[in-house]
Order: sequence, then structure tokens, then C-alpha cells
Amino acid sequence: MRIAKELLSKLETEYAGYLEGERLNRFFKEFGIKFAAGHWAAGDFLDRFATKGYWPELDSSVKAQMERVAKAGIEGIEFHDVLFLDENLRVVEDRITEVRELLDKLGLKATTMNVNMFTDPRWKLGSVTHPKREVREKALEVLLQAADIAKAVGCEAFSFWPGQDGWDYNFEVNYGKQFEWFLEACRQAARRAKELGLRFGIEAKLKEPKEGNMIIPTTHIAGWIAYVVNQELGGKYMGVTIDYGHEQMYAVEPAYTVYALHKMGVPIANFHINTAKLHSNDEDRVFGTGDIWRFVDYLYAAIDTGYDGWFAEDQFTYRMDPVKAMALSKEIFGNLMKKALLIYARKEELEEARSEGDQAKVLDVVKKIILTG
Repeated sequence: MRIAKELLSKLETEYAGYLEGERLNRFFKEFGIKFAAGHWAAGDFLDRFATKGYWPELDSSVKAQMERVAKAGIEGIEFHDVLFLDENLRVVEDRITEVRELLDKLGLKATTMNVNMFTDPRWKLGSVTHPKREVREKALEVLLQAADIAKAVGCEAFSFWPGQDGWDYNFEVNYGKQFEWFLEACRQAARRAKELGLRFGIEAKLKEPKEGNMIIPTTHIAGWIAYVVNQELGGKYMGVTIDYGHEQMYAVEPAYTVYALHKMGVPIANFHINTAKLHSNDEDRVFGTGDIWRFVDYLYAAIDTGYDGWFAEDQFTYRMDPVKAMALSKEIFGNLMKKALLIYARKEELEEARSEGDQAKVLDVVKKIILTG
């Protein structure tokens, strides 16, 4: 985001106090904040404890999920590629047509196509890093096909979270071979992104569902892979999807990760927002219900590095009505983004305090904004 000073001045006048309702929507529009939700955030939800789901009465068709995203007042929507595939992983053109028509009808924008090779048992030993060559080749075909689906649906990007690529036990896999297989898949996906004019991102996570480690356990490794691929292709065709909860799992500072990627010249293809405790599992709760200091720092980093893409809810609010949960996440996000913008309006003062190495002075600059702004 590139924010003009005259616009920032409105934060303490037109947008003073807590934002909700129409004023919140106007804030998003005026500041060019692009906000989305994954279709999965619209429910139903199930886990290994509630295998029948928490909201079995909900219609979980893609049509119903899209309608709930729109009802929550959210502008953009992410999809999984499997919504558009048959049991043999072939594209069903009618489903693409149906979704495009629903997007127009509901006033939604397709943002990112996420590659789902983690719910089908055929990938239980891995997708693009599966030990059997024929499975790896099929997985690569599915990965590249997701780019074509993204283009057909009207998405700006496609993103790959390799949920089943990794290991559960020491000595289970050859780490070097797995890494090279994954790197080669990324090369080919980035080439397809270049051909189609899309952004391609990979999403890191420490573990889960693989309980030993996933193939890209940290965003920093994901960033290095993107850097290498982009150097080979001579352009910024590959980036990362950064998920707040995944950063929490290994207790890195999420804002630092944003700056590190920026300094590496690696684009952020997508921001996934949610809440999780430090060193916890991937909780995917309503955004902004944890450490507010860390959230605002994270959003400030996005502003300060010029990120102009989408912020998308990747949340599984198991026991909460999904429409209310999505709307709440948007509302809290908007109010925390306002705090980040208020701090950005005082950037010169903040940088001066930082340059003096005076921790108390730094906190004095931001404390009232964090706690009352």
C-alpha cells in the first residue's frame, strides 16, 4: 500500500474511534485494503474429534459457501483447485462456469487458487515429493493444472501449501532428494505462472499434518527457494504465501519475516490472517484475538514494505457461526490495520526513536495507538 499523507490525516477525524458497519467498509475502500476469505472459512468444519462436523446442518456446497462470504461483507474469495476437479483430477469446465457466474452475481472477486493435495489419501506419502516417480509426476500435473484453473476462474495468483510433503519419523526420507524434487516442482510452477501472468506462492508450515516436519517448515526457507527460482527465471514470478498462524508455530516474529522477504526481493503472493498461540498447533481462530502488539507490528510491516495484495482469512472457527466469524475477523482486522496506519503516519518519529536505541522512547511513540487508537 502506498498511503498519501493527506489520507492518513483522516484517521484521527473521519475514522476516529472503533470502526464497524458502513464506516468500516468505507475505510477499507478509501485506503485500498483488499480483504478476502478462503471458501473453507465459510464452513462446515470438522476435525478428528468431531468427524461429523460442528455445523452438519449447513449447506457446504461451494455456492452456499460463496453466499456466506458475501453475506459477511467480504470482497474477495479464495478457492481450492479440487472444487473444479472430478475424481480423476480432471477439470470440470461446468464448475468453472458456475463459479464465474456466482462471482458476478454476488459481487465477489476471485483472488487466489490454492492447491489441495492434502485431503486425498493418494497423497498420504507426499505429492511432488512422493517416493514413487509416477505419483510425483501426477502431483506436478495437478500443480500446473491449478494455474490454468486460476486463470480460468479469474484469480490473480495460485498458491501451494504442501501439506503431505515431509516426514513423520527420523530416517523416513532422503531429505536431499525430497528438497530437490520440491525445488524442481517450484521451478516448473513458476514458469507456468510466468506464461499465464499469475503470481505463484508457496506456503510454509512447521508441521501438521506431517508430524515430524514439513518440506518447507519456515517462510524463510520458502523465501530462499523463491529467490533461487526467480534468479534462474530472470524475474519475480515466484513468492510466498505468509500465514500468521504458521509463523506463530515456530515463534518467529511475523513482522521480521515480512521485512526479510522484502530485503530478499521475494514478493509476498498472499497474506493469510488468523490467530494462534506461540508454539501451538495451527488454530486458525478469529484474527486479532491474541497479542495485539504483534498483530499491529505485522500489519505495519506490510504497509511499510509496500504490500498491495490481498489479506485473506484462513480460519477454521469450528464452534462459531461462520458468517459471524468471518465478519468479526474483518472488523477486528480493520481496526488493527487502522492502528498500524496511525503508527505509519508517525514513521519519522518512530525511526528517530529507533535510531537513538531508546526502547522506552520507541514504546512511547506507539503505546497510546496500540492501547487506545
